[in-house]
This record gives sequence, structure tokens and C-alpha cells, in this order.
Amino acid sequence: MFWPCEGEMNFRQLKAFDTVMRLGSITGAAKEMRVSQPSVSRLIHELESRLGFTLFVRRGRGIVATLEARRFHQAVESAFLNIERLDDLAAAIRKTAVGKVSVGVIPTFTMSLLPDVLGQLREQKDDTHTTVFIRNTPAIVDSVRLQQFDLGIVSRSPPYEGVQGLYQTEVEYVALIPEGHSLAASQARLNLEDVAGTEEFVTFGNIYPLEMQGMDQALAAKFQKNARYSVANILAAAMLVRAVGVPALVDPFSARMFAAAGGVTVRPVQQKLTYHIGIITRGVEFMTRETRQLADAMIGALEADPIIRDGNQF
Repeated sequence: MFWPCEGEMNFRQLKAFDTVMRLGSITGAAKEMRVSQPSVSRLIHELESRLGFTLFVRRGRGIVATLEARRFHQAVESAFLNIERLDDLAAAIRKTAVGKVSVGVIPTFTMSLLPDVLGQLREQKDDTHTTVFIRNTPAIVDSVRLQQFDLGIVSRSPPYEGVQGLYQTEVEYVALIPEGHSLAASQARLNLEDVAGTEEFVTFGNIYPLEMQGMDQALAAKFQKNARYSVANILAAAMLVRAVGVPALVDPFSARMFAAAGGVTVRPVQQKLTYHIGIITRGVEFMTRETRQLADAMIGALEADPIIRDGNQF
């Protein structure tokens, strides 16, 4: 007589029982499962001890399933059928839901971060289809919150309502100055108080108030009063510096890129004006393997950049 023992049935016990029932022998089950016959016998014995009844009896040189075993096997077969359905479902999810990533990016990082990251992933034989949307930070946050984008690369300070931050850091704004401009003669930190009332700067107007950079309100008012050009994003401001010969305050990533192209120079700023960088998602529970891979690659690229790693601006 068997008495039920403590402990749960496990998959290997049920697999051994199902295989013996299908093939009719311990020997056949051991061969299919690629284990020894004693291992199969032990699994059957452990299952019998757990169930509290005999599953097989010997008849001649073989074994025969008991009535209890046949009844129990009906349930086991149903369970294994459901597992197969789960395998099919997982395969369908892999086929339809992965392999694609959508990312919303502020304009700066469409030119200075994301292309390099995607190039590195391509070298690793990554075949993910990536869709890139260029938006401002509020639009990216909204789209990530609504699950229209898998990831977002944003600026401005957190928190961002309704999304989860995967990465957050900050750097300091710098002054991008046309070559030949009087302010380009020195590489020392530029005191904005000294130039706000006399020098014209490209600003962001009411679209992106200077106070959002951490600038004192009175200082911001001086810059705005003397500004002839107000633009919607930093890349546009950086392009105007070269085109119209007017300085602008920009993030160091954009400054590095434009300085490398020539025609402009860069000076650090005495005032601490903060440029925030964040990578966001709707929630880690919504992230596919490809989304996590892209997020990790972007975070790694930011952490390895000298601007962040060493505090160097170029």
C-alpha cells in the first residue's frame, strides 16, 4: 500500500509517467528521455509515493498500467496538451510581437547617439526592425505613456508622469560661438551676467523658457529682451549660430558635433545651466528582449561618452 508523501509532483515525474504510458515500457521511455532505466523507475516510484496508488504492475517480462494509472493519465495528457499550446502561443508571440522596436528621440540624439548605437547593434547581427520618431520631450512622454513608443530619449528634468525612467543623468550647457565673434577670443568660462545686456544670443523664446535650463529669471529676461532669433529646438539654434553669426546656449553634444564641422567654437559657462537626459519606457513589464537590448545599448553609449564619463565637453 502507498501513502501520499509530502512534496509536489514535478514535471520530470509526470514526463516519465506519460512516456511509459505511451510507449508501454521502461526501456522505451528511458531511450526517448535519454536517461537510464533506473532513473525512469525512480521517477515512477516517486510519483507513485506522491499519489498514494500504484501506476504499473509487472506481467511477465513487461509492465501493465493499472486502472488508476489510466484514469490519471487522461488528466496528465490534458496537462501536456495545454503545455504544447503554451509553446505554440510563445512561438506566435515571438513571431509577431518581437523583432520590432519604436523609439521616440529628441532631435539632438538622432544625430549624436542613436545612429552610432544602431550601427553597433547591426555589427552584432541584430535584425530588429527599429522605427525612429523625432519629437520633443512632451510628445515623447505622451507617446510612451500611451504605448505608442517602446522607448523614449528625452530632455528636461524628471519626473515624467505615467512612464518609468530607465536612465537619468545631466550635463551642463555651453556657449556655441561663431568663429571671429568677440566672445570666441577666450576659452575661459563665460559669465553670462557680463554679456546678457550687450550681446545678442539665439534663445528659445516662450517655447522653451531659459528658466527651464536653471537660468535666473532676471538673467533670462535680459537674454530674451535682446534676442532677434527664437527657435524650437537646440539643433536649430546651433545651425543659426553659424548661419547668422549669433551665439547660442546649447547642450554639449550638439556643440561638439557643430564644432567638429568647423565655423564655430565652444566656451564653458560660469553659471550652472543643466541639460537633463533621460531614457524612459512605459514599464519594464512591457519591454521585449529587443527593447531591453536597445535600451541597454543606449545607456552604455551614454555612460561611455567622455562628456558624461569624464565631464569633458569635447
